[in-house]
Amino acid sequence: MGPGDLSRALAALPVKNDPRLLVGRETFDDAGVFRLSDDIALVQTVDFFAPIVDDPFDFGQVAAANALSDVYAMGGQPLTAMNIVAFPTKDLPLDVLTAILAGGQEKVHEAGGLIVGGHTVIDTELKYGLAVTGRAHPDFLLTNAGAKAGDKLVLTKPIGNGILATAAKRGKLAAEPQRVMLERMKELNGKASRAALAIGSQCATDITGFGLLGHASHIARASNVTLRIDLSAVPVLPGAREAAVSGIATDGGKRNGEYLRELVHWNAGDDVERTLLFDPQTSGGLLVSMSPGRAGDYLSRVEGAVVVGEVILRGDVAIEVV
Repeated sequence: MGPGDLSRALAALPVKNDPRLLVGRETFDDAGVFRLSDDIALVQTVDFFAPIVDDPFDFGQVAAANALSDVYAMGGQPLTAMNIVAFPTKDLPLDVLTAILAGGQEKVHEAGGLIVGGHTVIDTELKYGLAVTGRAHPDFLLTNAGAKAGDKLVLTKPIGNGILATAAKRGKLAAEPQRVMLERMKELNGKASRAALAIGSQCATDITGFGLLGHASHIARASNVTLRIDLSAVPVLPGAREAAVSGIATDGGKRNGEYLRELVHWNAGDDVERTLLFDPQTSGGLLVSMSPGRAGDYLSRVEGAVVVGEVILRGDVAIEVV
């Protein structure tokens, strides 16, 4: 669901305050955080979706990495996960489900967590994902409300996998960019998360369904700042720009663009760049806000991380693209 529709659906729901709830739904953060004690907080999230790749095992890995990412985006460590499955038993053999679950389990084990159960329903469309519980220290969290003017913005993975996955479904993506896309989606964000905590960052979000600019706008709103994105610095997956030039786009990207229409000021960029920055990602990287003096340290710890902008005082819009 797009961020605009989601905001309207939630607007009428009352918010119940509790001092133990450190992060709730009000700031559109990546996961909820609930304090259990002075040094333990639970991090909880859920994510599932229809296949974006053909191979069942790969799909399970990508879906699990995507769900685990929300825990990492909060500075947490995954502990347990529960499978969520909608499966068309009349249309697909059960060994497809076994392969999906095996892929998800392998990725959860890689993260140091355990699969402890789940829930399945029969449906006409296959869907898979995880509900994940993690652990964090209440005093060392990453949230989207911690950005400060003067901070640098670092992105840890290139964008464009939504466009590429759409191109692949249409048979218009070569084997090599498809391989690179898949490998990047499988990568866990654990190292990037731990590095952010190590340098003293207090702000991060993972780039998923709302696209780079959608999730950046949540940082801007929650932190009461404006983010300035350097368009030329944003890394893009191989083949994504070419696919966008050919006219390939996603419905989710269009919804993101509508939501961000009044929130972004474009000083640079054409329709292709806008398509890329609106593109919904699956298991994208972290966008981390950090003090300028620590950016070099972070880049040395996280391979492929790139400075893509800076945080400035709150202006008329949430994001400036320059």
